[in-house]
Amino acid sequence: MHQSALSSQKSIRGFTLIEIMVTIAIIAVLSSIAVPAYTDHVRRSQATDATSSLAVARTRLEQYFQDNRNYGSTASACGITVAASTSFTYTCNWGAGGTNQSFRITATGTPGGTSHVYTVSDSGARTTTTFKAVAQTGKNCWLLKGGEC
Repeated sequence: MHQSALSSQKSIRGFTLIEIMVTIAIIAVLSSIAVPAYTDHVRRSQATDATSSLAVARTRLEQYFQDNRNYGSTASACGITVAASTSFTYTCNWGAGGTNQSFRITATGTPGGTSHVYTVSDSGARTTTTFKAVAQTGKNCWLLKGGEC
């Protein structure tokens, strides 16, 4: 009878504090790797959405130019509207020429979303002025992943 009392006490045991601490440490290490990777993946997908919208808008403005012999651009608007996005706001205005014969479209990341700023002009020049909330100079391309073109 003494034997059965001991075996029933052993089956009631739970986890030790060390086992729980090791488990929490493993979860913390995995989370510290997974969360930044996931955030970067979401940021890249949002940036791809912005660059494709800019490319479509540029094509539509070129079509507008063929029909009207100007881009319909003013100091604060263009002859077309750019599709709405939850991650970016789009603005279109005069380009380097300062008239309706040029345009510049800017995609600016919305608060809480990506912190990138991309532009495209009537000459096809693509620039990144802000990438991961850091101002960029001389980036004559759309940065999507790293800091270099």
